[in-house]
Amino acid sequence: MNSDISVKRYHPALAALHWLIAVTIMAPLVFGALDLANMPSAAPMKIGGLRVHMSVGALVGLLMLVRVFVRTGTRHPTPATTGSPVLDRVAWASHRLLYIAAFGQVASGLLLAWQADLPAIVFWGYGSLPPDFWVFPVRAAHYVFSRLLMMLIGLHVLGAAYHTFIRRDGLLGRMLFGRRVR
Repeated sequence: MNSDISVKRYHPALAALHWLIAVTIMAPLVFGALDLANMPSAAPMKIGGLRVHMSVGALVGLLMLVRVFVRTGTRHPTPATTGSPVLDRVAWASHRLLYIAAFGQVASGLLLAWQADLPAIVFWGYGSLPPDFWVFPVRAAHYVFSRLLMMLIGLHVLGAAYHTFIRRDGLLGRMLFGRRVR
């Protein structure tokens, strides 16, 4: 590939992964925070809810790994600017923190599942759920990562809205499908 060619959009696989992860990550975050966290372990729907939560969470982790490989193996548009050096640094840091928070959320969920023996309970019906998941120290990390991820997703959406409605610089188009080179 010619390195002199300017790329104006992200690779279609990266764009597809971005939107797929954006939609997929919301289910375990919202369902986990609003329903699962408040549902008693003895509730009949808890195991089914955990099954979906864990499955979709694992899918998010897999999609994030694929995203990292696609991202490192493809060319990108030049970094966008917000018009403010401070906001540019916030954007740079928040994008990296999104990866850290997403992988931290998945890793803490996997560790919590292992500590609580959830695969055997949730997928194969062996044993019963612990009365309280907070007895596992990694539950606190899972909680913190979820809130950090929610905050960063909100910041990401606000940044996209800023570029779309205030700067009107077409930034969102970089993560859509279409001709990649200028």
